[in-house]
Amino acid sequence: MVDQPRTTGSYTYGGSYDPNINQPSRQTVKFLTAATIGVSLLFLSGLILVGTVIGLIIATPLLVLFSPILVPAAIILSLIAGGFLFSGGCGVAAIAALSWIYNYVSGNRPAGSDTLDYAKGMITDKARDVKERAKEYGNYAQGRVQEATQGSY
Repeated sequence: MVDQPRTTGSYTYGGSYDPNINQPSRQTVKFLTAATIGVSLLFLSGLILVGTVIGLIIATPLLVLFSPILVPAAIILSLIAGGFLFSGGCGVAAIAALSWIYNYVSGNRPAGSDTLDYAKGMITDKARDVKERAKEYGNYAQGRVQEATQGSY
């Protein structure tokens, strides 16, 4: 007996085998699955919307009655939360800066170190130029002072 792979399908009346009968196409299964999921999610979103509206209708009188207390409390809580977030952000920035400085000093060349080296070179060049110009101007000014003092005798 020869081993043949199993296939799904059905036999027709004449005894021949047709594998395409009684098998839904792959696109049909995909469509039905997507439609089922889409309809159920749409139904759930509608229920959530209705629940939200009902909750808002019930909570509105309470919010109006307690607004003199709730509004300042919300402002204070938001300021406190903002302060904590700002403090945490400054701490993270400080740790990142210290880590970058440590990596730069230890020679690991973190990101942006080439820009820092370039800027350091530019500042050094400008400082040298300013020093040379100041020396030239000092010599010029000293010569003018000597001319002025010699001319007054």
